[in-house]
Amino acid sequence: MKKPSIIEHCPEGFYSYHTSCGIKDESLDLGVIYSENPSTASALFTQNAFVGEPIKIGRNIIKNGSLQAIVVNSKNSNVATGLQGHENSLKICKKIASEMKINEDLVLPSSTGVIGRPLPVEKIINGLNNLKTKLVKPADFIGFATAIMTTDTFPKFVSAKLGNASIVGVAKGSGMIEPNMATMLAYFFTDAQINAHALHRILRACASKSFNCLSVDSDTSTSDTLAIMANGLAGEVNVVEFENTLEMLCTDLTKMIARDGEGATKLFTVDVINADIFDSARKIGKSIINSPLVKTMIYKGDPNWGRIYMAVGKTKNVHLDEPNMKIQWGKDRLLDSNSPISELHKYLTENEEIHLTVDLGTGTESCRVYGCDLTEEYVRINAYYTT
Repeated sequence: MKKPSIIEHCPEGFYSYHTSCGIKDESLDLGVIYSENPSTASALFTQNAFVGEPIKIGRNIIKNGSLQAIVVNSKNSNVATGLQGHENSLKICKKIASEMKINEDLVLPSSTGVIGRPLPVEKIINGLNNLKTKLVKPADFIGFATAIMTTDTFPKFVSAKLGNASIVGVAKGSGMIEPNMATMLAYFFTDAQINAHALHRILRACASKSFNCLSVDSDTSTSDTLAIMANGLAGEVNVVEFENTLEMLCTDLTKMIARDGEGATKLFTVDVINADIFDSARKIGKSIINSPLVKTMIYKGDPNWGRIYMAVGKTKNVHLDEPNMKIQWGKDRLLDSNSPISELHKYLTENEEIHLTVDLGTGTESCRVYGCDLTEEYVRINAYYTT
């Protein structure tokens, strides 16, 4: 899919700062987004039982439904670091609050990177010195998206216009990806005016149809965070249009993450249609895109129909009706089990975006999920990740 190269629509009132603190190397590793006024906010976090210290802090902060700054460091996730790790995240929030003369409960922290290593917090604190003089406006969201990358191969960002308001979204994610709430790290910033209750409902609904329908390797991160800030400077917007626009942007970021899966060469989209309930459709879709056998099949174009049937059939607690089920590959020219094997092989090998439709024939609900292939490069990246 085509990657954007510029932010076309930038919301008012946001500032940014990014730098290299030397957490792991000399690449960018710290980003801050700051709003000139407190913003209505909402966030969703990982459902992994072991969470990073920033998640523990963020869960409490977001209960107030308001944020003024988000700070993210990459290269170290601050997970499994105990009381000291917790104090380190608090120290970062307090530093920003002190620099900007705001309440520390308006600062949401995030960390991403290697698990289980002490966070070099003093490097981050030093990087935040004189923050107020370093912030730039309008915000450099591309720089921020670059600073929060780990194994990503490109910064991920989207934007849209909605009446007088604008929305920008940025994300990072390439491996350890199967969200069960949101995504690895994703943040949205808008100058639309919208109340906290509506914002939270909309965020949950959009995540359910986008990031929660994504998987690269079936592993739910300890640090997943999805957050949104709405500073209201552009005035009120149509709530339905806002939700539709946000869902579109969430979906675009979801596809970017799947396409940039560690070692991936193909984006794999699966539509599960005519299911009895939405949850069944999503479960089956996830079962297909998470199967190592299906993922390697996609990688080298092995036209093995049996692997799809296997992935559908192993899904627990779903209603299946085998005689009514239909499986088709492609979008423009559909290929089914009666099509020549050579045609399916050609489709799988000659396209970078692969599409599969599974018609369950048991109801009217549907779900689209996103994944990627599994390559030797994924093994190489993760076998040597910390060495």
